[in-house]
Amino acid sequence: MNHRGRGKDLLRIYRMLHKHFGPQHWWPAEGPFEVMVGAILTQNTNWANVEKAINNLKSAGALSPEAIHGMARRELAELIRPAGYFNVKAERLKSFVGFFISRYSGRVSRMKRTDTQTLREELLALKGIGPETADSILLYALSRPVFVIDAYTKRVLSRHGIMDHSAGYGSFQDLFHRCLPRDPELFNEYHALFVKVGKEFCRPRPQCEGCPLSPLLSHSTTA
Repeated sequence: MNHRGRGKDLLRIYRMLHKHFGPQHWWPAEGPFEVMVGAILTQNTNWANVEKAINNLKSAGALSPEAIHGMARRELAELIRPAGYFNVKAERLKSFVGFFISRYSGRVSRMKRTDTQTLREELLALKGIGPETADSILLYALSRPVFVIDAYTKRVLSRHGIMDHSAGYGSFQDLFHRCLPRDPELFNEYHALFVKVGKEFCRPRPQCEGCPLSPLLSHSTTA
């Protein structure tokens, strides 16, 4: 399938999801730094647990770069315990905040002056931050036109014959970057819609009845 054909398919999927679910208003946060913290905390857990951890940080007056930077790792780990893997995530948060303060003085406005490719390379160089986390920060905290690829995205696209599930992160991301307008608002909404349909219908054991994408199943697989 050529780029134009895939682009039409991607847009069709987007329109079907948007018509069914409506705007998702994602990422739920009070500011860019909260998005960054949430992107790290959401690794290997669900969002409800992340919200509990973030609320703990807020209640302790610790949801700021300076507070996290100055806090003992053990204390930070206890606050974010609901997010799971709390010792590991505390170390990752400390690492990220250390970078954020030393490189950008803890200011999002300074971070926004750096080009996307440089930012992505800097984030990926940090311990515990992989492509999905880095791209979540770029898209949702900094409004950069970078599509986030996650398990929901790969599952939906592979089951509907758009791309083989075994393809790598970069291949999936390149598909969106080549075939769709580089629009951060579109990428934001589209990724959130993949999460929505993945949670409600396109689960590990698919529940296709009532799914807005069920009309596309004639050429799909059950990967």
